[in-house]
Amino acid sequence: MLQRRIGTTRNVIVTPRPYGTDNRVTLDAIAQLGPNAKGVAVIHPDITDAELKTLASGGIRGVRFLPSSSATSAAVTTIDMIEPLSRRVNDLGWHVQIAMVGDQIVAAEDLWNRLPSVIVFDHMGELPLPMGVKHPAFRLIRRLIDKGRTWVKLSVGTQAGEYVSAKSGPHSYVEVNQVGQAYVQAAPERLVWGSNWPHPNETTKPDDAVLLDLLAEWAPNEATRHRILEENPESLYGFSKSA
Repeated sequence: MLQRRIGTTRNVIVTPRPYGTDNRVTLDAIAQLGPNAKGVAVIHPDITDAELKTLASGGIRGVRFLPSSSATSAAVTTIDMIEPLSRRVNDLGWHVQIAMVGDQIVAAEDLWNRLPSVIVFDHMGELPLPMGVKHPAFRLIRRLIDKGRTWVKLSVGTQAGEYVSAKSGPHSYVEVNQVGQAYVQAAPERLVWGSNWPHPNETTKPDDAVLLDLLAEWAPNEATRHRILEENPESLYGFSKSA
């Protein structure tokens, strides 16, 4: 129903936190959705080569890391898992998807420079607002992009209000627009778009059509939007090329 409304045909299913490292539901979703679906799994370093092969054959193309910024929160993955798993999945041509806030990204700068695999920063690097592009995480991500193996997912953050402009009130995206526009102007060849549907952490769900329309503000050029929505996902996730 969502895809009919916003006009998309491809799917990237990401294993959500409540499932831990049990990716069976993600593999099942990919199988039901068919060849236009790929996935991003959550795994631990003790995963076997056989298990990795099963995930790969099921359409998995990356692994997600969501380390907690709170010492009291029980995170499924931790920062120290990223490097060993980056080495494991690099042989499969996968990427590591990083869902960390801007301050965490800056604190781990040395780690990003060591990783052998492709890196994807989720939610535009979760730059704190209103700092946005003035936050040092933006400059760090830009430097990593220039090295040729780092991508950014253009999607609005998961925490309620995280990417809503404090100046303009709920459901206004003035400040996040500045972040999206800056990434598009700097490196459209290293961007993919994500809906973040079904917005599990949002009490008041955003309008998904409005979120997609934001891309037109970030990338007003049609050829650039085509690259972000069609060509770049083919490269990052291995989708078949569009007709």
